[in-house]
Amino acid sequence: MVPVNGVLLESGIDLGPLLPHHLSEIIVGIILMLLVFFVMWKAVVPAFEKMYEERYQRIEGGIRRAEQAEAKAEEALAEYNDQLSSAREEAARIREDAKNTGAQILAEAREQATKESDRILAAGRAQLEAERAQLLAELRGDIGGLATTLAGKIVGEALADDERANRTIDRFLSEFEATGRTL
Repeated sequence: MVPVNGVLLESGIDLGPLLPHHLSEIIVGIILMLLVFFVMWKAVVPAFEKMYEERYQRIEGGIRRAEQAEAKAEEALAEYNDQLSSAREEAARIREDAKNTGAQILAEAREQATKESDRILAAGRAQLEAERAQLLAELRGDIGGLATTLAGKIVGEALADDERANRTIDRFLSEFEATGRTL
């Protein structure tokens, strides 16, 4: 056994100054420990709690700002997609309108060209008919004069009667056209 401050320990270990010598030291130690605990509870713990709360609020604020930014970004993306969709629809509508307008212009041009060609053909036919009638009149006059002269030589008498000569010419031309020949 080893004596320690007048106390002998059975294990033989010397505890040194940690071992209380009197009961008053134990009571003072407990009171000081309670005092430190009370000061910590009233001063240090609220400061830590306040610091933790501020930190929590900053983190929560950051999370809320991030969520708000994400919501704004999603909203902007949805708006962009809507605008893109409407732009695509408008482009399709414009293409369809242009296609319809082009088809309409083409149809109008064809119709106008058909009308113009019909008008030109009608004018050409009318001009040909007029020229044919003019040529027939000239030919009748020429053939009539020749026929009258020829008939006068064959018959031996002068065919001076215009009415009679015209009838002879008309009859000759009618027979000529009846045989299928054209002038």
